[in-house]
Amino acid sequence: MNNLLKTAVEAAIKAGDVIMQVYNTPFDVEIKDDKSPLTEADKRANDIINSFLVPTDLPIISEENKQTDYDVRKTWETCWVVDPVDGTKEFIKRNGEFTVNIALVKAGKPVLGVIYVPAVHTLYYANVEADEAYKVVLNGHEFSLEYITENAKPLEPKEANSNPVQVVGSRSHMSQETLDFVDALKTEGNDVEIVSKGSSLKFCLVAEGQADVYPRFAPTMEWDTAAGQAICNAVGIEVISKETNQALLYNKENLLNPWFLVSK
Repeated sequence: MNNLLKTAVEAAIKAGDVIMQVYNTPFDVEIKDDKSPLTEADKRANDIINSFLVPTDLPIISEENKQTDYDVRKTWETCWVVDPVDGTKEFIKRNGEFTVNIALVKAGKPVLGVIYVPAVHTLYYANVEADEAYKVVLNGHEFSLEYITENAKPLEPKEANSNPVQVVGSRSHMSQETLDFVDALKTEGNDVEIVSKGSSLKFCLVAEGQADVYPRFAPTMEWDTAAGQAICNAVGIEVISKETNQALLYNKENLLNPWFLVSK
């Protein structure tokens, strides 16, 4: 595991620890200007992650940091893209389906990705350039590189053309565009099963072979997707913009993503 990936893994696990400290106590919920919720867990996790990433001397795009003007950002060849708590709504519901997302982006493309699921001590991590992505269940929120490397299992996506086709989406609130996508699969003669999951775990479902495709026809931000895209890309899963028919790019002037499709 290279040093930057190791740093990101340790940062994610330590952030997960403080997130669960808040999760297991009463907490207040603020509403930000963009109408999204914010808790003490988001703030504390962001502080922990910054404490690990700032010493790398690479700039950081984080949901909870003040965003740097694009005139400065556009000069960044390499940067971190971070969501300290992805799935704050799931956190508030206390359903466990929230994650810590940390990605390293070079020239607009994710090259390292870490997703940590603190409620179940589960870590996903990937090095895209080495075509390696792994999953490991930890003993609590302790960082042990030896334990991780000894116990991590490679991610293996499903073979193409499976039936039924497992589509990642909401069981009860799918957009019309997603319903149209499902109908098109059925028209092609496929049986379709909907698989529901919160936060960046949707990417992990496809990367580890528990789903075939994740159509995201609703707004997301770069920090929601960068780590998941890295994990998918490392095992041959593409994350394709519906605007450009090319891979999603990062550190854009507008940090809002276009709609996209995750599949082989």
